[in-house]
Amino acid sequence: MQIQVVGCNHHSATIAMRERLAFSPVQARTALDLLRAERPSLEAVLLSTCNRVELYVACENGHSLASHELADFLARFHNVSPTELAPNLFAHAGREAVRHLFTVAGSLDSMVVGEPQILAQVKQAYQLADEQRSTGPLTHAMFQAALKTARRISVETSIHQRRVSIPSVAVADFAQHIFERFDDKKVLVIGAGEMAVETLKYLRGEGALDILVVNRSFERAIELANQWQGKAAAWDELLPSIADADLVITATGASGWIVSAEQFQTIEPHRGGRPLFVLDLAVPRDFDPRIGDRPGVYLYSVDDLREACQRNRRERQRELPRAAEIIEQETSRFLSAIHHRAVGPVVQRLRESWQNVEQREMERLLNKLPHLDEHARREIGYSFSRLVNKLLHPPLELLRNESRETVPTALLDAFSRLFQLSK
Repeated sequence: MQIQVVGCNHHSATIAMRERLAFSPVQARTALDLLRAERPSLEAVLLSTCNRVELYVACENGHSLASHELADFLARFHNVSPTELAPNLFAHAGREAVRHLFTVAGSLDSMVVGEPQILAQVKQAYQLADEQRSTGPLTHAMFQAALKTARRISVETSIHQRRVSIPSVAVADFAQHIFERFDDKKVLVIGAGEMAVETLKYLRGEGALDILVVNRSFERAIELANQWQGKAAAWDELLPSIADADLVITATGASGWIVSAEQFQTIEPHRGGRPLFVLDLAVPRDFDPRIGDRPGVYLYSVDDLREACQRNRRERQRELPRAAEIIEQETSRFLSAIHHRAVGPVVQRLRESWQNVEQREMERLLNKLPHLDEHARREIGYSFSRLVNKLLHPPLELLRNESRETVPTALLDAFSRLFQLSK
C-alpha cells in the first residue's frame, strides 16, 4: 500500500510556474483519464488552485509510480521540461503525504492561514476525481479523513474565525457588528482602488446588491459598476450619494480629505438619523476624522483595521499548536485504520486456522470421553478457547504494534509462511 503527493505550491514555486502547471476542470478530467489508462491500479486526485497544483496518488495492490514518474507526467501534460520543473516540485510519501493533505484541507498551508476557500476546493477536487472514476478505497478514506480533520480544526480552534486581511476584517469584524444584513443596504464605493474592490467582493459575498460607484473618472466608475452589476455617478454627485448611502468604502488617491466635517454636516439632516458605516481605506485619509464623532457614524481608517488584523493574527498564532495537534491525531488515526485493514486478512486467516485446529482437537477429545456431562464439556471447550486465545495474543499484538506506522509487509509474509496461511 502506497500513498504519495507530488506538486508545487506558493512555498516551492513562483506564480509563473504555478500558472504553467495549473489545470482547468476539463484538463483535470483529461489528466486523470490519461493517468488511469497508464496505470489502472492507481487511485488519483488532482488539486489545482491559484496557489497549488498537487497530484495525490494511492495504490492498495501492486506497484505505485515513483515521485519522478509523477513529476514527468505533470511535465508531459503541460509540455514543461522536467529539468525546469524539478526545482519547483515537492514530493511526500506515506505519513508525510497524509499529513500534508490534512494540513492543506485545514487551511494551515494556505497563503492566508485560516482562509475558508481551500476546503471547498479540496472537496471539488475529490468529487471531480470520483466522477472520473480515478478514486478508490484509499483516496476515499483519505479525503474523508481530511474533511473530518478540517471540521475539527474549525470547531475546536478559532483559526477560521480570526480574519487577517483588511477587507475581510472590515466586513466581518466591523460592518457585521452594525448591520445584521446587507441585501437591503445601499453601498457607495468612492474611487476604484484595489482594496476597495476587494472589500466590495466580501460585501457581495455577504449579500450586498445595491452598489453605486463614484470616481473622478466617470468612465472608470461605469466600468467598475458594470463589473458588479451596480450603478455609476459623477464626481459632483458625491455628497448626495453619501447622504443616500448606508455603507461607504472610500479609497481614492487624493492628497487630502474629499469630505470635510463641515461638508458632512450639510448632508447630515438628509440622512434621517440612519447609521452610516464608513471604511476609509485611503492613505492619506479621504474623510475628516471628526466625522466619526457625529451621531450614528461609524468611521474606520486603515490603521483601525490593521490593528484588528494584527490582533487576530496573534490570536491565530496561539491556536496553531492546537490545530497541528489535531492534524497529528487524525493522521495517526487514519494510518492506523488503513494499516490494520491491510493486516486484517492475515489476522483473520490465522484465527480461522487455529480455531479449526481447536475444533478438531475438541471433537477428538470428547469422542474419547462420551461419559462427560454437558457442564464438563462446556468447561473443556472454554479451556481450549482460552488456550488458543492466549497463544494467539503475542503474534497478534506484534502485528498490531508493527502496523501502527506502516504496513509490515515482511512480517505478514513471514506469518503466512510460518503458519501456512493460504490466501
